Amino acid sequence: MTDTTGTPRPGTPDASGSGTSDASPADTTGTPRLADTTGTTGTPRPADTTGTPGTPRPGTTTGTPGTPRPGTTTGTPRPTAPPSAALLRTAAELGASAPLKGTRAVVMTMGALHEGHATLIRAARAAAGPDGQVVVTVFVNPLQFGEAADLDRYPRTLDADLAVAAAAGADAVFAPSVDEVYPGGEPQVRISAGPMGERLEGASRPGHFDGMLTVVAKLLHLTRPDVAFFGQKDAQQLALIRRMVRDLNFPVEIAGVETVREPDGLALSSRNRFLDAEERHTALALSKALFAARDRLAAQQALHARAQTTSATTGRAAALTALGEARAAADTQAVALARPVDGPSAVRAAALLILDDAAAAQPPLVLDYLALVDPADFTEVPDDRTTGEAILAVAARVGKTRLIDNIPLTFGATT
Repeated sequence: MTDTTGTPRPGTPDASGSGTSDASPADTTGTPRLADTTGTTGTPRPADTTGTPGTPRPGTTTGTPGTPRPGTTTGTPRPTAPPSAALLRTAAELGASAPLKGTRAVVMTMGALHEGHATLIRAARAAAGPDGQVVVTVFVNPLQFGEAADLDRYPRTLDADLAVAAAAGADAVFAPSVDEVYPGGEPQVRISAGPMGERLEGASRPGHFDGMLTVVAKLLHLTRPDVAFFGQKDAQQLALIRRMVRDLNFPVEIAGVETVREPDGLALSSRNRFLDAEERHTALALSKALFAARDRLAAQQALHARAQTTSATTGRAAALTALGEARAAADTQAVALARPVDGPSAVRAAALLILDDAAAAQPPLVLDYLALVDPADFTEVPDDRTTGEAILAVAARVGKTRLIDNIPLTFGATT
């Protein structure tokens, strides 16, 4: 950036807008210059044009207070330069940028930043505060891609990423090369994701989570943050990072941030740009399925809560009728039969109904998995689960683009 403030140059108005300037030898202040001769008092030489007092000679400006000379500015504030973030390419540059005090917060990405990433960066900025530092990492990790074509196809938009990161509050963007991260080639020693890494995404993309944890571990060592932010959209990834940090005693806090969605419900993803209009319409089935499952669980739990507060005798029907409900008898039977143990199976069924319809659409949605899992280890939630937290996760392919989404659920809630 170029700093446009400071002491005005000779011959130009100052930044205050007063219209005054430092006089140069060519300026006319109203007093004749030494080389001028007036002749008879009050009679100008033929070449002079003193004229009426205050009238400028040809080619000069009057210098009226507050009026700028042509080509100068009036002192109106110039446009503020957009925020910028330092681009760091090496571990040495990253180390040299570490703050002397305050919190360092890190957001790890593979680039192609969007509003979802910006939300993470803003959360990091809030955590770091004005005295801390926010670092965004941009690195397309080859260890996470099973197919070279998928790696090559992944979008790389560093210039745009710098702008998004800076606008959201980042102080620096660490965008190392592959050689900088893996100086000896692919690492011989890697982090294993264990059994959790073999489920769902791990089953569909063998080795993916080993590669992800390996680069996250390296970046945690390089950036040395106090807190690192990750999106809930990649729920299995977030769970594995938390487990690695706990199991291997990394001195860092891991913070999850809620999934950010488009206005139509589609979860924000760098891969969304690959969808055409028809594919995007089909892809909306992912979020619609999750929302249908959530609503089904909420309705069932509300019904069950009502069953708990209504007498189990014939007084139940009378109470419902007294409330003016037209279908009191049928509702009474539904309430009597409502059992929380139906929750997990009902949740899955509600989501599958939407996904099955999308499978018959054009273009079709090709389901990879739909799973209701325990967030601690990503094992399937049993059908007799009545309380506790769960995650409903879905993955599918539309055209050539593979998408994932999930939503957190709570069993046993009454509101």
